[in-house]
Amino acid sequence: MSTEPWTKVQIGVDCSPPSDMDNEEGVFLPARAPESPYMLSQAVNERYRCPERFLEIATPEHLSSSPGYFRFGTNAVCYGRSSGTPASRPESALRDTLGDVAADDTKLRLPFHLNEIIDNLRLERYVNRRATEGGFKRFCRRLYYQLRPLTNLAIRKQVQKFYARNWKNHVFPHWPVDTTVENVCETVLLLSMKARGMERVPFIWFWPNGAKGCLTMTHDVETAAGRDLCASLMNVDDSYGIKSAFGIVPEERYEVSPDFLESMRSRGFEVGVQDLNHDGRLFDDKEEFQRRAKLINRYGREYGANGFRAAILYRNPEWYGELDFAFDMSFPNVAPMDPQNGGCCTVMPFFIGDILELPVTTTQDYTLFHVLNERSIDLWKLQTEMILKKNGLVSFIVHPDYILDADRLSAYKNLLGHLRELREKCPVWCALPSEINTWWRARSKMSVVRDGNSWRIEGDATKRARLAYARNVEGKLVYELAQGPEVGMPD
Repeated sequence: MSTEPWTKVQIGVDCSPPSDMDNEEGVFLPARAPESPYMLSQAVNERYRCPERFLEIATPEHLSSSPGYFRFGTNAVCYGRSSGTPASRPESALRDTLGDVAADDTKLRLPFHLNEIIDNLRLERYVNRRATEGGFKRFCRRLYYQLRPLTNLAIRKQVQKFYARNWKNHVFPHWPVDTTVENVCETVLLLSMKARGMERVPFIWFWPNGAKGCLTMTHDVETAAGRDLCASLMNVDDSYGIKSAFGIVPEERYEVSPDFLESMRSRGFEVGVQDLNHDGRLFDDKEEFQRRAKLINRYGREYGANGFRAAILYRNPEWYGELDFAFDMSFPNVAPMDPQNGGCCTVMPFFIGDILELPVTTTQDYTLFHVLNERSIDLWKLQTEMILKKNGLVSFIVHPDYILDADRLSAYKNLLGHLRELREKCPVWCALPSEINTWWRARSKMSVVRDGNSWRIEGDATKRARLAYARNVEGKLVYELAQGPEVGMPD
């Protein structure tokens, strides 16, 4: 380690959509180096898949004893331990730790532990469930779900509107899309590039064939009426060139016949397991959850389903080890109006142990139609635009049960029309959840290696992988796709 003092690093981040480039000038080729204790953060590596030992990040030995909220630049509210004294609430005047970042030669020293901060966001550890949900509130929630079968939609709408009445007072996560994880990773990457004097860093592009972003459509089927609409809904989706995934409730709600499931699979649609019986109590008790998880896993095998989603987007990642699925789709990006508030603050897939999480990054149709009382798709369009600016995953939940009437079905068709126009204008990968799972797992095992004076991608299934560069352009981060021989090598 250098004996020179740490120096402050300044930064600006503005990730523009990727452009094409075809030369190698300005790329920093690091010399072969021994193993270093300052390794690239797992969170940044998971996002970018940069070459090994390309970026070196250090963490201070002394951090605050208690976690709290702080800023890391103007566009990132973080939660965890830091070198200063974090605040107990996000509404407080938050200290900006960006000025505490320092560099020593090629090493970047952050005022927090990056992996800890990213995990706190993605796994919603900033939410103290026991502190925010007292005994009376838990009693009311359980009473609601016991009485829910005796209510109608009008009563449920009023209850949920009352519950969500103060949603605008939530300042964190950021509504209508929170990209804090992306913002933090981009800032750290640019700071690291500045520390090493690099103009460009090679990485593996996020989506196959250089797609700007990814789109997936899911339909959670809650009632027999919704089940009976599935065939018509597949026709609608097909007419707009979209294949979707249907979340099926295995028990109590409606009959699930093998013919019904095959009618979806035979047309190229996907079947997933949605909860066990949709009673809203999956995560109430650990022992009961374990009992239910065994049944859920069995239905997953019977249905040939690789994906799972909990009813009402309830979630407890600490228990996910009991689930035998490749991917989960229960984490919202931001959820100020949901029964379980919070949000994973990212628009990208991420791993929870062996399970890949595909976050729900747009507002559910129920919230749009019944809580916000909207029939316009302007909110969906805004969210889609914001997500694609971060090259993220645009994921929707539209229930067949909630588009039974003409005006809501018309709104859904307007959304599909907008998505079709969007795909015609720019390369957006429209994929089933299982296809995203396959790609993201394959990408997670790829690596960028030096090939003479250039770079290439190694790993399985690299035919669709694209090499890209993160560039420092006047203090801002810009992504560019490589062309020519740098594109992923054949399988």
